[in-house]
Amino acid sequence: MTRGIILLLVVLVFRSATTGASDIGEAENWLRHAESTLAKTESYTALFHKQERIQGKLTDEETIYLKFKKPFKVYMKWAKEPHKGRESLYNEGYNDNLLKVRDSGLAGIITVNIDPKGVLAMKGNLHPVTDSGLGHLVRILRENWEKGVKAHEIDLREQGKERVYGRTTKRLEIIFPKNKVRGYYCYRALINLDVETKLPVRVHIYDWDDTLLESYGYEAVKLDAGLTEADFDPTNSEYRF
Repeated sequence: MTRGIILLLVVLVFRSATTGASDIGEAENWLRHAESTLAKTESYTALFHKQERIQGKLTDEETIYLKFKKPFKVYMKWAKEPHKGRESLYNEGYNDNLLKVRDSGLAGIITVNIDPKGVLAMKGNLHPVTDSGLGHLVRILRENWEKGVKAHEIDLREQGKERVYGRTTKRLEIIFPKNKVRGYYCYRALINLDVETKLPVRVHIYDWDDTLLESYGYEAVKLDAGLTEADFDPTNSEYRF
């Protein structure tokens, strides 16, 4: 091997290692900034996009208008098919901590109160409504990220900038050990971080077979939306419970 080739390899290795350390620090700062932003945000609205693999089959994407307010109040209305017109409301500490749902059934349009983690509520869902929102998503990402960095078994790949929902985002790929027993949430995650807010606006999650397991997107996020108790009151005239 010539001296020139050896020198080139040394430079490439040094550059890769230096960039990797810098990228890891930057990505960690973005996640912490997102968590800090959400900690200071009392309420927000968004158009929530959701797609999950249920019993081996990827569901059609759902588009849901979402309202969120602390301590934990969530209102959702499905804006498109499937399930267009469905409404759900969960207000922690009220209604016996039951999920109120208005949807079509055998008896027509009905409103029911159900266990948020029960069979009916979980039908067609990987996660309960109590795991809803940007805060939960950021927390899961941050916890797995910190575990992987500490164990030196995480691979971060930057994939440049991408426009998502009309926003400029930084696209990151995070790869964890391809071994479920290591205790990570997934094998691989593709994350689009909003350049301005640092919030994740879209996330694709892949299982240990590298198959898309779930995809979540937050479009038109409005932080500090000024939501009030009326936004989580089932008697609100804008709702049809």
